[in-house]
Amino acid sequence: MTHELIGIDVGGTNFRLGVVRDTQVVWEQRFQADFAGLCRQSSSGEALDNILRTLLDAIAQARAAYPSVSSIGIGFPGFIDPHTRCVLSSPNLPGLLNVDLVAPLRAACGLPVVLENDAAAAAFGEYVLSGQTRGDLVYLGLGTGVGGGLVLRGKLHGGAHGVAMEIGHLIVEPAGRLCGCGNRGCLEQYASASGVQQSYFAATGIKLPASEIARLAACQDDAAMRAFEQAGDYLAASLAHIAKVVDVSEVVIGGGMSAAWPLLQPAFERRLEHDLIPALRGKLHVTVSRAQDQAGIIGAAMLANEEKNI
Repeated sequence: MTHELIGIDVGGTNFRLGVVRDTQVVWEQRFQADFAGLCRQSSSGEALDNILRTLLDAIAQARAAYPSVSSIGIGFPGFIDPHTRCVLSSPNLPGLLNVDLVAPLRAACGLPVVLENDAAAAAFGEYVLSGQTRGDLVYLGLGTGVGGGLVLRGKLHGGAHGVAMEIGHLIVEPAGRLCGCGNRGCLEQYASASGVQQSYFAATGIKLPASEIARLAACQDDAAMRAFEQAGDYLAASLAHIAKVVDVSEVVIGGGMSAAWPLLQPAFERRLEHDLIPALRGKLHVTVSRAQDQAGIIGAAMLANEEKNI
């Protein structure tokens, strides 16, 4: 009998749940859930209880439609302990410190549950969709924040402490904007959707969503264009450093902000060519995700399937 897998991609203001069969999403729903606001306004215990209830309600809907679901994978924004699978902390979901989502979900559902960092799950999804079997891949996810993931020889590499490829917290502007991680000048304060909003506000005093700033940039608005140019520039500078450390050939740009890639690309390509060491110039294959924003769902589901089969 064919078994389906549930993959969940959690964000700060919504999450998406999909039922996956043979790496294809056969059922998908988007749920509005302001987890970021909830975490800011509630105690950690209240926030955790609310998150669990919301996820369980969504899982129940999927299982009603697909009763043969055999495991659940969740991509979650934050630092995930590689041993306990607890959320150590989440810069964009403040207050969640060393919380366990896996045990209560597993007890309530009676199914294997795997929790992974959201960008790492998306990286594995991109790798699965690429058709590789033993290759390497770096994923850069541009959304509310900036995440990253690394696949080496076909295996997701999370590092000894679960923070490998947390590229959003590379410092690109010393003493720059305050980040949710506690440091200043992190990449995600400039190259994410919220970073573009901050850059535009700093130049104009006007608060606009990143999608509107992208529309203005496409119409040659100077401040909007500069916000995206800065994002592309800092992203490329970070990738040039990453490439010197992990030396992979395949790089995938994903996340909601990747829809604005034409606005990021010119500055990105100029800076990348300048900053790469000569031995790597012309050897990085950078593409924009074609997964229709489903890489996180697919990656989370396939990671759950791998663990179930161990």
